[in-house]
Amino acid sequence: MAVNPIASVLVVDDEPDLRTLYELTLLREGHQVVAAGDLAQARDHLAQQHFDVLITDMRLPDGLGLELLHALNAERRAEKCIVITAYGSAENAVEALKTGAFDYLTKPVDLKQLRAAVRAALQSQRARPEMPANAIGAHRHGQATAHLAAAGVGTRALDRIIGQADCMLQIKARIEKVASSMAPVLIAGESGTGKELVARAVHDCSHRAAGPFVAVNCGAIPENLIESEFFGARKGAFTGASQDRDGYFQAARGGTLFLDEIGDLPFAMQAKLLRVIQERRVRALGGVQEEAVDVRLVSATHRDLSALVASGDFRQDLFYRLNVIELRTPALRERTQDLPELVRALLRKLCEESGVAVPEVSAAALAWLQTRDLPGNVRELENLLQRALALSNGQTLEPADFGAQETSVGLPEKITPPAFQDTVTSTQVSADIPDDLQTYLDDQERQVLLKALKEADFNRTAAAARLGLNLRQMRYRIQRLGIAMPKDPAFDDADTE
Repeated sequence: MAVNPIASVLVVDDEPDLRTLYELTLLREGHQVVAAGDLAQARDHLAQQHFDVLITDMRLPDGLGLELLHALNAERRAEKCIVITAYGSAENAVEALKTGAFDYLTKPVDLKQLRAAVRAALQSQRARPEMPANAIGAHRHGQATAHLAAAGVGTRALDRIIGQADCMLQIKARIEKVASSMAPVLIAGESGTGKELVARAVHDCSHRAAGPFVAVNCGAIPENLIESEFFGARKGAFTGASQDRDGYFQAARGGTLFLDEIGDLPFAMQAKLLRVIQERRVRALGGVQEEAVDVRLVSATHRDLSALVASGDFRQDLFYRLNVIELRTPALRERTQDLPELVRALLRKLCEESGVAVPEVSAAALAWLQTRDLPGNVRELENLLQRALALSNGQTLEPADFGAQETSVGLPEKITPPAFQDTVTSTQVSADIPDDLQTYLDDQERQVLLKALKEADFNRTAAAARLGLNLRQMRYRIQRLGIAMPKDPAFDDADTE
């Protein structure tokens, strides 16, 4: 069993009884504790020694506890600060987190939460060495991952965030910076820009990396089930509740709860979520008692939450609690220089999943992709690559494999045949353009495959050879296009690699 680390803690509170209670609680944990009743005493102690953790009430006789936090930031000191705020004082908690507090507690303070907050602060401090002053510069030279590897944390998800554009280097640096606190993070960005990947990187780079990462799509849960899904349910709470069941908050205990598409959360549920965020406690549906939950909250949306607040569809108080730290994932059009690297990485992933060799991508195909408007961003790019893999018969992906020939009216000049405009009029081309390109291409491919299969008596190996495919590629296309094969095993006797 792990032994709690000995640490030095400064407790600042003007109420003697509470100050003594906090002090005794932390002494039992094995920590060294120094107490102060106001800002002046706290400043004296901070001038004499460094502490691992500072716990301060927000309101003190001679000022605000945030003044201590500002002083620590100005002096670049390493103390982790936990701020105690009055019940329901959401503005103070948000201000404390934005100022750089590691965490906050609300009065009356739950001593279990106090001990947990101190342990989390110490784990964060010791798991992540202080970032050197040139760390952001190191990002620009591709050394950030090496720095994290040396620290032993966060390399997996951060490595999967691909790109060397300035906007990508900035978001990687910001992930490292915000990961060490408990402040809620809101990730904003268009669909397909990798918001969940950023959330996982925040989790992996934090002291909670060993804990669970629970991802929830707020728009995919039926409204009548959302409360029980979030907070759990007790036996008999509703028809079909035959036993106690935990919710997402309990499942993410000690880790990170990622609320994707938070803008789709029903309005009635927003008030309940706000209370849980403020109180750090949940009551299961049908339950009597509340239980403390220790989770880091990260949310994401492709919608403009400010506009939803203005229209009355999203609670303003919840918005400010979620948007303590904002990360924005850039659209693909903002970092086209990263497209070749993204294409290579996505192709490796797709080919590994389907068991085929990774093809090359011609310069013409890359040029074509860079001219495309991809509103679906990386997700749409992956879809295009998957389609190209299915259509390609060679070892190199060409523009035609992406459907460039069928959409030649929109081709950039650098890959349009020079005589194109002289031999084909725009009227002729537009008459052949299908309403749904993907459906048209799938139908054409299905017809070719069926013809080859029928001519080969539905022997997949022979049909694949006729089309210049291997058996794995043939099986993949048959499955993707939903082609029904005869169930007689005799048809597969000759199916060998």
